[in-house]
Amino acid sequence: MQRRVLIITPTYNERDNLPTFLNLVFAAHASADVLVVDDNSPDGTGTLADELASQDPRIKVMHRASKQGLGSAYLAGFRRALDDNYDVIFEMDTDLSHDPKYIPAFLAAMDQGAELVVGSRNIEGGGVEGWGLGRHLLSKGGSLYSRTVLGLSVKDLTSGFKAFTRKALLALELDRVRSNGYSFQIELTFRVLQKGLKVAEVPIVFVDRRVGQSKMSQKIFAEAIGMVWKLRADALLGRL
Repeated sequence: MQRRVLIITPTYNERDNLPTFLNLVFAAHASADVLVVDDNSPDGTGTLADELASQDPRIKVMHRASKQGLGSAYLAGFRRALDDNYDVIFEMDTDLSHDPKYIPAFLAAMDQGAELVVGSRNIEGGGVEGWGLGRHLLSKGGSLYSRTVLGLSVKDLTSGFKAFTRKALLALELDRVRSNGYSFQIELTFRVLQKGLKVAEVPIVFVDRRVGQSKMSQKIFAEAIGMVWKLRADALLGRL
């Protein structure tokens, strides 16, 4: 029986990228559905998503009243995915930095027993295109720091290209997830591992966004670094 796959992609001012992103997703996995979670984008991304959805039943749209953060958008999408009984749920950026061509590799890793698959820039075959030295240091340093504090072997803890089985999403206990920025990605992987579920990494090449402005900042990584200590404390005290 074919797995029901949902790609969740939060959007805020991604009108220029959305059509290309959708075309690439469906070229990589024609039977996937895509849920666009739009935070009332001023550029009309939500309106465009509705137009595209009216032409293709694989496209779903969730409208939110305002910009509420990446983690909040994914949690809303996860709840929708569970309610609609999807088997595999992806996180992907609309900005084309996450190449849909890797979707089959994620699904193959699940065939080998993984409950969470992380698209990794930090293992053999993975990498980044379009970053300067500063962003490389922020990303790799933040991931290494988090791995060290939390005692994890996953090489890319800040990756936002992920796929969860339904079992993994249920194990997360979504109402207990505390993060909303880039520490959100660290927390999800940590929680899955704390539940004893298998996590696999597949190599990806992350391409810096082609249209628009990056949402990455030093503040975002500072928040992530602080959150890892809270996660470690919660794990030690049995509060996860």
